[in-house]
Amino acid sequence: MKNTALTETHIALGAKMVPFAGYNMPVQYEGVNIEHDTVRQAVGVFDVSHMGEFLIEGPHALELIQKISSNDASKLEIGKAQYSCLPNDNGGIVDDLIIYKVKEETYLFVVNASNIEKDWNWIASKNDVGANMRDLSEDYSLLAIQGPKAVEAMQSLSSHDLSAIKFYNFVVGDFAGVEHVIISATGYTGSGGFEIYCKNSEVKQIWDKVLEAGSDFGIKPIGLAARDTLRLEMGYCLYGNDIDDTTSPIEAGLSWICKFNKEFTNSEALQAEKERKPERKLVAFKLDERGIPRQGYDIVDNNGNTIGNVTSGTMSPSLGIGIGLGYVPSVFSEVDSKINIQIRKNAIPATVVKLPFYKV
Repeated sequence: MKNTALTETHIALGAKMVPFAGYNMPVQYEGVNIEHDTVRQAVGVFDVSHMGEFLIEGPHALELIQKISSNDASKLEIGKAQYSCLPNDNGGIVDDLIIYKVKEETYLFVVNASNIEKDWNWIASKNDVGANMRDLSEDYSLLAIQGPKAVEAMQSLSSHDLSAIKFYNFVVGDFAGVEHVIISATGYTGSGGFEIYCKNSEVKQIWDKVLEAGSDFGIKPIGLAARDTLRLEMGYCLYGNDIDDTTSPIEAGLSWICKFNKEFTNSEALQAEKERKPERKLVAFKLDERGIPRQGYDIVDNNGNTIGNVTSGTMSPSLGIGIGLGYVPSVFSEVDSKINIQIRKNAIPATVVKLPFYKV
């Protein structure tokens, strides 16, 4: 099992450590609900250094990216980022990722920790255009500073105007006494804030200064469990739960990141699926009665027939009700449709809703 550069720091802070995607990661410190509320109301800091980072460079970089990614990376300008996915040849998704345009002919891919090796091999197998590829995953750390007070709490650490960094934009500059870090507004919580990409040798200094600068704003370290409840309240997909090698971006509600003005892996089949409409869709639902939906629970119709399964589910700390995502036949996918979640022996009624669950 791998460690991040901050593993010993988390242990010293009393974090509960668990294996996650091959890494020893902090799942919680004080408790999921406390940490969740800290991010929704104030500011929290996550160590998400397990994420993977690839540099794709050179005169053929964009050509490769356009071929393997579903979104249109030609629209990217320096300082902007884009959510995208890597379709496979069979209608599914190799991974979802964020692509940053760092400079002309230089792009940074941020990929899921569990898929680093798989993604690298997939991209390399498609790289017949001679783009330069570098895997930086082992050398770089990533902190997510999230919450409505993040900008105010962290402004003293940078000469850049943090409030001027718009969603899915970034700057390369100074932060917490370290030069040339990426400060990016590409959060996964829905409560604002930004991410810091730095070298492993720099992250302890940044972590300490972040906690110090945020102390007057109620900052706390936040574990992966709260990261999951926060992203689920926004309806953000989690690879391995809501999307994977067998789910298409069309049925997952990600057709907005599939730009058919260009050819990319399996684009013809995905465009045809979008036009004929998928047979099943990923929907968001709220339980109408008390209960907690969990990943893997059956979704059933009023006659008790299994029609799908829960891909992500929890008791929403912000809303105090059971919420979840799951795939159902398209006939059940309209907002206000009635479905049931099989929780042990009981079929708990639920209603399909529009995302996000949590509205700022």
